[in-house]
Amino acid sequence: MKQTYTITESDGVVRVDKFLAAKYPEYSRAAIAKLFTLNLIKLGGVPLLPGHKLRPGTTFEYDLGPLSEKPEVIELPVLYEDDDVIVVNKPAGIISHARGRFWQEASVASFIRDRISGMDGERGGIVHRLDRATSGVMICAKNEASLSFLQKQFSERSVEKTYIAVVSGSPEHDEAIIDAPIGRDLKAPKMFRVDPDGKSAQTTYKVLEKSAKHSLLELKPKTGRTHQLRVHLAYIKTPIVGDELYKGEVFERLLLHAKSLKIKLSDGKVRTFTSEVPTQFREMLK
Repeated sequence: MKQTYTITESDGVVRVDKFLAAKYPEYSRAAIAKLFTLNLIKLGGVPLLPGHKLRPGTTFEYDLGPLSEKPEVIELPVLYEDDDVIVVNKPAGIISHARGRFWQEASVASFIRDRISGMDGERGGIVHRLDRATSGVMICAKNEASLSFLQKQFSERSVEKTYIAVVSGSPEHDEAIIDAPIGRDLKAPKMFRVDPDGKSAQTTYKVLEKSAKHSLLELKPKTGRTHQLRVHLAYIKTPIVGDELYKGEVFERLLLHAKSLKIKLSDGKVRTFTSEVPTQFREMLK
């Protein structure tokens, strides 16, 4: 809720961050600092820096709304659960974890929060992530030992991930490996691009089905770069349908789905978890 306050003579000249910390002792310094990061402390509509000094008679505005530590909770389809892991079928439009400690939007992390033991609630239990627009299989850890065990497999690239995508047009080859390094696009910070100086990235693809305008692809990333599949498919001139960020065809959602995940569990058994591909995908091929 937005509020205003006018510095009084008794307040004297104060640093805005220290003033708010003293006024609201129930919130930590990190919480107050987050308000500045979110540009929620303003003077005349202009965001203030933490060290800005306010004099008596100055009126500034602030919003404490994001300081709730209880993000919205949603129900997600559970594909598998035991004492160490929970595997969910993430819908498109849901984020993997909160963007900050005080972010209230529902996420996979907020769904599993009450199921995990002794881990931070913001990203606690999140082993890997899927983009907001991507649907499909996500495995989460329920304790620290499981988290370390699973993350080690991702870092060693021993996890087998399979995605399904609908793209515009058709690749030159029905089956191939895209080996193209990826780096952040300096002209558009939210985007990534193929960059000779970027991090190595490899994606194997196979055409499963074609129509006059679209192709259904099976994708197996060998690396796990941010936006890797989206960048690689745009690079070979077959952007994913619905991927407007990378100049894909406009659609109601991104047609990228994490179909399966093959990974070893802490009991030593290798399991493959699968999620049914949404009907929209094949309907695009008709």
